[in-house]
Amino acid sequence: MRLRISFSLILCCVISTFAGTPKYIFYCIGDGMGMSAVTLAQDYKRMVLGNDSLLQMMQFPVASAAFTHSSSSPVTDSAAAGTALATGYKTKNSMLGMDSDTMQVVSIAKQLHDIGYGVGLVTTVAPDDATPGAFYAHVPNRGMFYEIGKSAAESGYEFIAGANLRGTKDADGNLNDLLDLFERNRVSVVRGLDKLSDAEYSKILLLNTDTIHVNDVGYALDSVPGVLTLTGMTQACLQHLLNNKPEQFFMMIEGGSIDHGAHANDAATVVKETLNFDNAVKIAYDFYKQHPEETLIVVTADHETGGLALGNRRLGYNIKPELLQYQKLSKDRFYDELKSLARSRMVLDYDDMKSYISENIGLFSHIPVQETEEAKLKEAFDKMVALRNGDDTKALYWAAVEFVDYIYALVSQESGIGWTTGAHTGSVVPVYAVGVGADEFAALQDNTDIPKKIARIVGLK
Repeated sequence: MRLRISFSLILCCVISTFAGTPKYIFYCIGDGMGMSAVTLAQDYKRMVLGNDSLLQMMQFPVASAAFTHSSSSPVTDSAAAGTALATGYKTKNSMLGMDSDTMQVVSIAKQLHDIGYGVGLVTTVAPDDATPGAFYAHVPNRGMFYEIGKSAAESGYEFIAGANLRGTKDADGNLNDLLDLFERNRVSVVRGLDKLSDAEYSKILLLNTDTIHVNDVGYALDSVPGVLTLTGMTQACLQHLLNNKPEQFFMMIEGGSIDHGAHANDAATVVKETLNFDNAVKIAYDFYKQHPEETLIVVTADHETGGLALGNRRLGYNIKPELLQYQKLSKDRFYDELKSLARSRMVLDYDDMKSYISENIGLFSHIPVQETEEAKLKEAFDKMVALRNGDDTKALYWAAVEFVDYIYALVSQESGIGWTTGAHTGSVVPVYAVGVGADEFAALQDNTDIPKKIARIVGLK
């Protein structure tokens, strides 16, 4: 297959030595993090947490925006957006690390690695997901997990971290040789931060301790004990790069679970994941403060998810983010709990469920529910219970989804939060920057411009 060098640049073997070349680059990507997600997180921080200071990313001296369309649609998917942010090329939705003509395009991470930079990629979702995969893989479809995993094993990158690999089994459910490929490429596969000290090799694939939930490490809102966290992975990656490539490195930090929460139209989870992502940005900024003449930090998003709006017909010129503080479970976690109850032989009683919702979601106890709305909620609950003893598991599934959807829709409605979709939108996304060359990102830009500018700042010719 032909190979096209990204950004139409001929990759040189040495880095330019002109003054102001960053030795340390942090590329922070909030998956699905549109302008409204950032604003809502800021409002929550001010109104609920009592902290008037801006989010760390909002304190950066450069603040702009980027267009996100793919080559096949005004609304991008994560593969096309990840490819744009990693390589500087537009591509069709679902394609990863290739341009629209299926020619391989090289990521900024790979180019930097080839001239001696250490590379670390961390994400709250699977390390073979679209955004991290765009920095090392080249496949026509983002679902080719075995091929993506194989590329990760062969990338030579110093550190990759995320939930779980999804390409370790064949079509019949039998283990394939993917994990063996990491071993053959001298990459230590470890589960959990406490196992890093046992790693045999200097190249690391860090996976979550939870092997059941493969798509993400768990939401910050749910506080699942023992699982990986974005801040934990970020600190571990930074330390590993300082130990192994202290002279220069590139880190991609993805808050992938912002997107998952927004797909579910779960406002409280989006807020907590955005704040969690900002805490990871702060780790990078604290490093920057120690190396201000040698560091560049760029923060952006691959696209907006959910069509999140601050304001709806219920509250008019007002929102109430304070109501989100009473939600203790993400929508996904609540649905898992509900499935567990449905499988049990317990008698599901509406009054008991109402108490559970009151305690864990905040409806009734702190968030008002009108009589007509409660009647609809009870109707959805009764429908789910009636289907529980039947044979139509698909119908039961959708009844449970309907019940859970309505609960979380009420939370958003009473908080003044609006949603237009459960998918992505074509809205522009924020861009924040600080450090060496940050002024390059000050103007409105396309998402493909961001890696091109990083390449130019570094001095790739």
